[in-house]
Amino acid sequence: MTTFRYGFETTLSDTNYDDAIRRVTDELEKEGFGILSEIDVSATLKKKLDVDFRRYMILGVCNPRLAYQALGVEPQIGLLLPCNVVVQETPTGAVVVSIADPRAIFALVDNSAVAPAAEAANERLRRVIDALAGEETV
Repeated sequence: MTTFRYGFETTLSDTNYDDAIRRVTDELEKEGFGILSEIDVSATLKKKLDVDFRRYMILGVCNPRLAYQALGVEPQIGLLLPCNVVVQETPTGAVVVSIADPRAIFALVDNSAVAPAAEAANERLRRVIDALAGEETV
């Protein structure tokens, strides 16, 4: 797993793009996240700009309990929801799955009461990445 300031990711070299989408969706469901939106970036760029782009999907995901918790203490937090998950195909055929770190996103909010929801979302989403990478979570 690779971690960067606003997210974390893993490369799936043992699967194709379509299977990766299914695996990501399954792992998200295990952690209580549903898919609210699917943005097919490659299809959108083809339609709007008539350009070819690698397979690239942005999934807007939400855990209803955690969203409800955060909305209860910060009504405008909806501006930062849902959490984004990116599934993209590399030129070599590998698939990279990246997830935005909720703690980094919620750090924009000047309200410490959202921290428990952000931390819980972070823990769940890291378990998703770990499961995809075949790692044991601690």
